[in-house]
Amino acid sequence: MSIIVAVEGWSPADWIEGLKAVAPDRAVLTPGDDVDLAAVDYALVWKPRPGYLASLPNLKVIFSLGAGVDHLTSDPDLPDLPVVRIVDPDLTGRMTEWVLLQVLMHHRQQRAYDAFQARKTWKSLRQWSSADVRVGIMGLGVLGIDAARALSGLGFPVAGWSRSPKTEPGIDCYSGEAGLGPFLARTDILVVLLPLTEDTRGILDASLVDRLAKDGPLGGPVIVNGGRGGLQVEDDIVAALKDGRLRAASLDVFVTEPLPAESPLWDAPNLTITPHVAAESDPLALSRYVARQIAAFERGEPLQNLVDRSRGY
Repeated sequence: MSIIVAVEGWSPADWIEGLKAVAPDRAVLTPGDDVDLAAVDYALVWKPRPGYLASLPNLKVIFSLGAGVDHLTSDPDLPDLPVVRIVDPDLTGRMTEWVLLQVLMHHRQQRAYDAFQARKTWKSLRQWSSADVRVGIMGLGVLGIDAARALSGLGFPVAGWSRSPKTEPGIDCYSGEAGLGPFLARTDILVVLLPLTEDTRGILDASLVDRLAKDGPLGGPVIVNGGRGGLQVEDDIVAALKDGRLRAASLDVFVTEPLPAESPLWDAPNLTITPHVAAESDPLALSRYVARQIAAFERGEPLQNLVDRSRGY
């Protein structure tokens, strides 16, 4: 039985090495190999060419090599097969690390201290208690819940918002359109870990920025987006950073990746950019996850973390 690794934008070499280490009895291929398409049973993919998966007649399961699956659901010829999301402690932990890094950087005003250092200026700024800074997390899936627990453990008052109602001890949970306004109005630092669906595309726009809290200790709201690039209206974010409606932002994801050199985001004030690495995980750890899922599937056990096609995640 063969596994094919079909990825665009980065090398599949680490994944191939990881899969060969944990599944030595299986052929691990790429689309560039001389592939017998009928022999492919499983596909590990990231932004595969539209229609490619439909060319694999005996494909059984599709694994999405990322937290989001919009790169698959946008394919009009996507086969009607199980699509499995990567949900692994390694990926989850790395995303939480990135979220904590960004929230603490803005909370402790590190960008300002970096500017002081560049000018050889010895100057202190008022440091607020974490209890004074309200964090809101949009998206209460596995990643959002883990980040919420970690931030709450540091003393931040944490709230979460999701499309459908959720509950989590110690986290104030809001949901739906009715809950979005109150959630935003109590949020100083907004962490976004939503999936990209037709309902969430472009949700981070000027209107949302204007609904965030203006009375927090940081001097204005902050946005941290580690979810999907399509969630954000980038021109609106640039404008809000320039006119001060946003105090600062951290973005790991973008509408076009790599981010073009001519993008105005590069020069936006108080913006931290990372190149889609927030949850860049160990291929060997995630290869083990895939191998376990395949072994369970072949024993007749149900797959875990299946994508709901009707919801888009």
